[in-house]
Amino acid sequence: MATAKKAAAKKVSKPRSTAKKALDAIKVLTQDHREVKLLFQEYEELVEQEADAEERQSLALHICALLSVHAQIEEEIFYPAVKAAIKETDLIHEATVEHASAKDLIAQIESAETPDELFDAKVKVLGEYVEHHVKEEESEMFPKARRAKIDLVDMVDQLQTRKGELLTEMGIEDLDLEQAT
Repeated sequence: MATAKKAAAKKVSKPRSTAKKALDAIKVLTQDHREVKLLFQEYEELVEQEADAEERQSLALHICALLSVHAQIEEEIFYPAVKAAIKETDLIHEATVEHASAKDLIAQIESAETPDELFDAKVKVLGEYVEHHVKEEESEMFPKARRAKIDLVDMVDQLQTRKGELLTEMGIEDLDLEQAT
């Protein structure tokens, strides 16, 4: 009899594990976090290799574009849903302020006609801001969003559609938005 219960339990747990693998909004946002982290690491390697300014600037502008799109989809879609579903809205307010700080640095980086002596420092500090922001989102906000009654799976289409629109507006059409699915 115990063997039959174990077999039944195994059958029940399989659909749950499959459901956990379903793409949801948090996985999409986390994937963006990982992609940008790798790009910041690539930028640091360019700095260490003393790559030419044009190559560093090109990568920095790509990072800035991705961060701008990511921040906008969070602010338009994810944050309002989380704010409506959880009681502690301080997390959303802090994240919004962190986005504003990052946007300020992004504007400085984007407005540089050619990289000056502070350019690499600005990109480095932007990376540090983003790293701090990601750590708070992933350790505090995302777990609360998971526990809240938000349809994170349904939100994927909204996030990806808006992301695609924004990337197209920026002239960045070569990114595969379906890579996470």
